[in-house]
Formats: sequence, structure tokens, C-alpha cells
Amino acid sequence: MKNFLLSIVLMFTLITMAQEQQLTKELPAKKSELNHYLTSSKKLGFTEKDSLFQVIIGFRVQSRIGFGKEEGESGVVEGEIRRMRLKLDGFVYNPKFGYKVELGFSARDIGTVAVGNSGNVILDGVLFYKPTSHFTIGFGQTKLPGNNQRVISSNSLELTDRSINNSKFNIDRDFGVFLDYSKQNPEHFSYALKGAITKGEGRNWVKTKDDGIALTGKVELFPLGAFTKNGSNFEADLTREKTLKWMVSGAFSQNNNALRSQGQLGSSLYESRTLQSLFFDTMFKYNGWTASAAYMSRTTDNPITINPLDITKQQAVYVGYGVDTQLSYLFPSDYQIIGRFSTQKVNDAIQTLSPDVDEYTIGLSKYIFGHKVKVQAEVSYDDVKNFSGSVDNNWFGRLQVEIGI
Repeated sequence: MKNFLLSIVLMFTLITMAQEQQLTKELPAKKSELNHYLTSSKKLGFTEKDSLFQVIIGFRVQSRIGFGKEEGESGVVEGEIRRMRLKLDGFVYNPKFGYKVELGFSARDIGTVAVGNSGNVILDGVLFYKPTSHFTIGFGQTKLPGNNQRVISSNSLELTDRSINNSKFNIDRDFGVFLDYSKQNPEHFSYALKGAITKGEGRNWVKTKDDGIALTGKVELFPLGAFTKNGSNFEADLTREKTLKWMVSGAFSQNNNALRSQGQLGSSLYESRTLQSLFFDTMFKYNGWTASAAYMSRTTDNPITINPLDITKQQAVYVGYGVDTQLSYLFPSDYQIIGRFSTQKVNDAIQTLSPDVDEYTIGLSKYIFGHKVKVQAEVSYDDVKNFSGSVDNNWFGRLQVEIGI
């Protein structure tokens, strides 16, 4: 068996060397032509020799184990592929016409597969037109410009997952038209203006029709100049900012005649409701330190809906607000310590249905190749404050390994 494996490895090595030699002969000699033939070594992709199209390929896998204990219940062991994603992006005909496709294959991405309803595989499918270097128009399905931690990719988080407030108040993905105008300069005041006009029912919604749309707008300000390498779009100060960087943002979204309890997410409502969501974020980075805070809320008139065929059944819009605070330090050895505190308050109208929650989390990460290859561990402790006055104490520990290109 050992000899067989060695033979396979040797064969693979010889084939790879032969392919590299052949590729070297075929590549154009000029550096400018070479850049049009292959992408940077940091990404896997291809650009057609005549530059009429480009495709960049990325994949990632998050493998997770953990143990959780809820008040009064026996402990539960967790083991799963939390996320497995395939991403393609590039351009067609001209770099001004871009695209992004992202597919999710884990059980949580796909959800429950029912007869006559295919799995929920498509995360992003969006076309871009970039008429100028500052302005981009998108059409299709992708993330809405809401809470900053939600906009940040799940492979760029300091902890194994987003906060409890993101799971209840974020506005997630949707289908529609997306606008982005930004001016970025690392030395001077910078800003970004973002907006979207979308369906309002979230990704891949085909169950029902409605006459409402969602309107979303966001402003991002960088008073001390833009972050290095677009650092406001990933957690942890991997670039070790030489000067203090600061981002502050605000976003508002109104989802007219929404059919789900969290707008683009959640259970189906018995009646439509118009939802308003508000977000404020701030982030600081300097010399390995990252500090961030976020506020998010959702409101609506009369959040409880009742089944007209059975008045004992009801479904409520998740209304209330939440606050997250997070602090981390990245050592020169690429080890990182992280702490996060989240508090979640529900509206009085749904207090009998949902509790208030405080969550405390500490984590340790090791970045092997930035956010592409890393190991993350964390422990969280929850105070769940029930309407009856009782308090449940839950906790969980988790270890996650991420690898991707």
C-alpha cells in the first residue's frame, strides 16, 4: 500500500511539472499579456487571451464540533459541515460587466427539501455594471446593505458565527436592483452610499406573490481614511493598520407587505406586515486591535398575526432591538483573542412569545493563511430572561476549522 501511494504521488508530481513546463511555453512573453492570461497567484481563475471573459473560482468549507447545555436539558454534541460554498466571479465581454455566483451545499444552506420544492442552493446570483470606477449597478440576488457584520462574509468573522442579534434582526439576501457609489482614499475622508430596491421575501422565494417591495439605504463614513485592503469588510486587523482607522455607518430598510416574521427570513405570517429595520455600526482598527459595536432593530404595527381558520394559532413578527460590542487583539504570531457581548430586547407586544437574552462570548483564533485557513475556538454563556421572571442559563463550546481558496 505504501509503495502504491508513493507511486501515485510521484506520478502526480511528474504530471504537474510537465503541465507547468508546457504552460510556460504557451504563455505570452510580455508581462502585460501574462496578466491578461492568468489571474494573481492569490486566486484561482482564468482570463481568456482576448480578455472577453474572466472567471475566478473560490470554495470554502467550515467544519465544526461543539457541545451545548441548556437549562434543565441534557448536553448536546454538535458536529457538522456548517458551510460549504462555491463562488464564481469575473466579467463577460468587458470588465465593466461583472457577475458573482455563490452556491451553498451544507444542510443549513439548503434547508428542508420538500416534494416539488428544490433545495435552497443559490446564495448569490447577480450581474454588475460598473459605468465608472466609483459607481456600480447590480441586478439579481445578493446581500442587502444592512448591518455590517451581516455584509461581512461568514468566512471573514473573528468568531465561528455572527451574533444572536444578527440571527434575529438582519435583512439578509434579496432579489432586486442594487446601487453602490463609493470614494475611497486611505489618506483622506472617504464614504460609500448604497441602496437597493428588492422583492422583500428573501432568497429564492417562489411560494406566493405580493404587492410589496423593500427599500434599503446605507451610508458608510471613513473619517480617518479608508481601511487598508478594504478592511471594514473583514473582522480582525490582519493588515495591522499603521494609523487609526474608523468606520461609522447607518442603514434603514422598509419592507412593505412582508410575508415572513423577519422580513427576508423567518416563518410565514398569517397576514402581511410592513416592517422597518434600523442599523448603526462602528469599527476601529489599529496595530492589531479591532473594536466594533452595532445597534439593530425591527418595528411594525401590530406584530402578531392570527390564523383566520384557527384563532388559537398565531405567528408574530420578531420586533425589538439588539446591541453587540466586540473587541479583539491579533498578536504578531497570528494568534488572536476575542470577546463579545450581545444583549437582545424584544418588544412588549411579543414578550410572552420570546425572551430577552444576554450572551457573553470569548474566543481564540489562529490564522494560518489569513481568513482562508484558520482554526477558531469559543465559549458562550447565555442569560435567557423569560416572561415569567425565571432565568435560564445556557452555554456552549465550539471548535471550527476553515479552509478555502
